[in-house]
Amino acid sequence: MCGIAGFAGAGNRNHLAAMTAALKHRGPDGDGFFFDPDGSVYLGHRRLAIIDVAGGAQPMWNEDGTVGVIFNGEIYNHRELRSELVTYGHRFQSNHSDTEVLVHGFEEWGPSLVEKLNGMFAFAIYDRRRKHLFLARDRFGEKPLYYCHHQHGFAFASELTALSLHPAVTGTVSPRALQKYFAYGYVPSPLAILDGCNKLPGGCYLTYDVNGCALSIKRYWRFQIEPDESLGDEAETRLADELRGLLVQAAKRRLVSDVPLGIFLSGGIDSSGVLASASQNIKPNQLSTYTVGFNEPSFDESAYAQSVAKFFGTKHQCEMLDLDAALTLIPAVLHKLDEPLSDASIIPTYLLSKFTRRYVTVALSGDGGDELFAGYDPFKALGPARLYHSLVPRGLHRGLRRLADLLPISARNMNFDFKVKRTLIGLSYPPAMWNPVWLGPIEPAHMAEFFEEPLSAEDLYEEAIALWDSAENIGDRTLEFYTNSYLQDDILMKVDRAAMMVSLESRSVFLDNDIVEFCRRLPYHFKYRKGTRKYLLKKALAPLLPSEVLSRRKKGFGMPLAKWLKVMPNIDVPPDYIDGFYGSPIDRRWTEHRAGQADHRMVLWSWLALHQTLCPAHASLATGIG
Repeated sequence: MCGIAGFAGAGNRNHLAAMTAALKHRGPDGDGFFFDPDGSVYLGHRRLAIIDVAGGAQPMWNEDGTVGVIFNGEIYNHRELRSELVTYGHRFQSNHSDTEVLVHGFEEWGPSLVEKLNGMFAFAIYDRRRKHLFLARDRFGEKPLYYCHHQHGFAFASELTALSLHPAVTGTVSPRALQKYFAYGYVPSPLAILDGCNKLPGGCYLTYDVNGCALSIKRYWRFQIEPDESLGDEAETRLADELRGLLVQAAKRRLVSDVPLGIFLSGGIDSSGVLASASQNIKPNQLSTYTVGFNEPSFDESAYAQSVAKFFGTKHQCEMLDLDAALTLIPAVLHKLDEPLSDASIIPTYLLSKFTRRYVTVALSGDGGDELFAGYDPFKALGPARLYHSLVPRGLHRGLRRLADLLPISARNMNFDFKVKRTLIGLSYPPAMWNPVWLGPIEPAHMAEFFEEPLSAEDLYEEAIALWDSAENIGDRTLEFYTNSYLQDDILMKVDRAAMMVSLESRSVFLDNDIVEFCRRLPYHFKYRKGTRKYLLKKALAPLLPSEVLSRRKKGFGMPLAKWLKVMPNIDVPPDYIDGFYGSPIDRRWTEHRAGQADHRMVLWSWLALHQTLCPAHASLATGIG
């Protein structure tokens, strides 16, 4: 895992040095630079050495120095690609570096290289003969990549904090991105929170012509469900066996490392499935598993993780944490978030990553399981929601919302009143908007309180609406939203930032190309059936896991956010803090929340994450903010 930065056109060596230094946490093991003799292209790299520790320094070049790469990520099929390239006459200088496969692969296949890669990656290749920069991001965007195309050139970096140190980046907040942040709880690709900057979406590559200053972006892959409806119940056993084999294969690919490796273990289905799959490749007593537990029962999963670790006989490590003590970490963690994210589970994810990093440099995770196999609560709500939407008149719905507001307010994890109120908020809008409204901190009807020029609901959720229209049934439409939007711009961003804050590489087993292709073809009734989420996944893992793991309720990785926000110091909103944004509704919600009159946890945490990320103490993002 590494950090990359670079630019063409405006800028100098000092700018590159500053941009690259801002990524040191992503790559503490060394740096590397390239400066084109004519001053047209600058490349910088920070390295976290995982594969070929001795021979993997970057930038890495081909034999004649005409094609070079800076790379963040892992290519899990690099051995197979290397063997193929050798048969074509390519000569490798490194022993087993996955980075060098990108150099020779681009020579051989050009942009088609990305379609052959099974991995997580963000990289920039410089073709010195053609004077082209080629940037690409993995299918789901596991690894981040920001860019700025401006009048005098082009700049890019792994993180917005580093990109903002380039002189072309003004540092002003994008009004459109800000509204979408409060609508979704994250900034959807390709937008970024800073004006003039963008995220290269997952599954896309970018070509920049250095001489002509022209930029083009092409999508090479998107998760699109194309179910094979000929697969009936008679295929269940065969499909479960096939899925189990794919999981074992995916784990094997991700167990390759030249540095110590472990597994995140919560005791839930996904992380337990990762451990079970890994144990088919390595003796369990040689595997290390890591868990953080919390002293508040409704948030603690450590006993489940301990039980699974004991079942397999792993070398298990658990650290019990006082969640109230973790409260002191919030400002520091959010300062390092780079781009605001309203997912409060960034805090326990950071704590788990920090604890795990004491022992290993790489950790396997279960991220992606919920999105691919319909594991979230909304999948259970879709049927009743559709019936409610068709039968309940609008006037009665408004009355039910007012009644729900009278429910006693609880601070427990995923409490009843919170779920009821969130469900009814979503059902106030057309079905295409249900999923983002259920997740979002501010519903469209309230945007006018916060913004001088609020976007319409259709503009706010244009990304979700497009995904909704791309699938046939309501279940697949919801899966398309979670896999293409929420997974990329919330879950994977959260895990990447939390792990990279402590220089830990996280690898998702479920996002292996072969597993994902299997899921694309799988009919919805194998994912969700008669109230059972992850139906086929549970069938596939049944021979490997204790039955209690497969049957226990999903808990989620949360924290007592509603409780904490009552005791946190008030963060006043300065006048004109951000042009076009009104602060008084935030102040009023702080007062109501502390008094127990309302549960405003989502909007208040979103504001807190925004403030801590953009506040003047975070100098690299402060420029241009009032």
